[in-house]
Amino acid sequence: MEVKINETTLISPSSPPFNQDHVLPLSHLDTDRNMNVTFRYLRVYLNNGADHKQQPSNVIAAALSSALVHYYPLAGTLRRRDTDNRLEVFCSGDKGVPLINGTVNCTLESLNYLDDPDYDFVERLVPDPNQDDGLINPCILQITAFECGGYTLGAALHHALCDGLGATQFFNVMAELARGADRISVEPVWDRTSLLSPREPPRFEGAVKEFLRLEKGSEPYGHAGKVVRECFNVKDESLDRFKSLLLEKSGSNFTTFEALGAFLWRAKVKAAGINGDEIVKFTYAMNIRRILKPALPFGYWGNGCVPMYAQLLAKELLDQPIWKTAEVIKKSKMNASDEYVRSFIDFQDVHFGDGITAGNRVSGFTDWRHLGHSTVDFGWGGPVTVLPLSRKLLGSVEPCFFLPYSSANAGEKDGFKVLITLEETALGVFKKEMEKFSSQEFL
Repeated sequence: MEVKINETTLISPSSPPFNQDHVLPLSHLDTDRNMNVTFRYLRVYLNNGADHKQQPSNVIAAALSSALVHYYPLAGTLRRRDTDNRLEVFCSGDKGVPLINGTVNCTLESLNYLDDPDYDFVERLVPDPNQDDGLINPCILQITAFECGGYTLGAALHHALCDGLGATQFFNVMAELARGADRISVEPVWDRTSLLSPREPPRFEGAVKEFLRLEKGSEPYGHAGKVVRECFNVKDESLDRFKSLLLEKSGSNFTTFEALGAFLWRAKVKAAGINGDEIVKFTYAMNIRRILKPALPFGYWGNGCVPMYAQLLAKELLDQPIWKTAEVIKKSKMNASDEYVRSFIDFQDVHFGDGITAGNRVSGFTDWRHLGHSTVDFGWGGPVTVLPLSRKLLGSVEPCFFLPYSSANAGEKDGFKVLITLEETALGVFKKEMEKFSSQEFL
């Protein structure tokens, strides 16, 4: 399979969105050191036989140009402020978003719609800027056409500009413009610093100080050995039996995220062979848009999530009943409050230069099953497969994603799939743990 890059075009806003060059400040959630990464993912689209006169690449390029009138910071440049070294956005009239056009000499069907893909191949369908290029061009897109008429849209967006929900808001605007809308349905709100400003005086107690520490000179993401990606199928029957067993043992109902997250967290720590006296952490992003008082306005597209943590000693995690671990994850959600968010922002304000870290033994988890990716329809139907490619998430270099199966194969599979990233040396033990789950040998 050969991916041929035909051209890269700089797409500018279809009409000037501002009169003169200027700088936009970012919030303390945007400038969290863990957000200084590019997140990358892929959407897969079929040729559904619709009668379109234009090629998807032309339609998407025009829609991108129109959308950038409203989301022009995506065509800006991220740079460091002299005063405090935080990132800011420089917006210039001569900037645009690079749009890469490519082709592949095979069909999507022959690749099973990239439902469980060869990641070496998929990597070539998504832009992968280095850290400096990711600041110069914080948004880069790639359209790759397949022989069947289907195509993929790969995206590389710098996390300082938006989170996953903010990015989906932008792509939905692109999609409705591509379908012929005269006006966008959601007006973007930028007002980052006043909506998420630190308090005066700043204060932070409780959970934030419990989970975060200062380590001057530390890197936001620790270095792992050679890491690999692996997909595992989670069948409804196994999951339902597991959750029923936890209910029977604990008397508590757990969500799929809490129950399966507890199993996967333990399996990852066991496979990694972590010393029993080390603190290990389970982290995930909590949407704060409605938690804050007052709530963030509809249309806010900056980072609107904060990391939540559960932590245990490694030996506790491995030795205690699995339901107790699920309970620790469940209870961590109780920290989600306006006070927690404000304390997190204040902590970032006071200690930005002091090496804020959650440690090196952090396992990041996120659930992509219900994020609304299917609404991003450029006129040929929504994506049948969505794949994350990021290897850095909330301070974790070994993220775990809960993903739906490709809708092109929906009738053939039940449950969902889990995409795991972990060190290659840990894969063998982890697979054995997942075999126990599939055979319902949970404990």
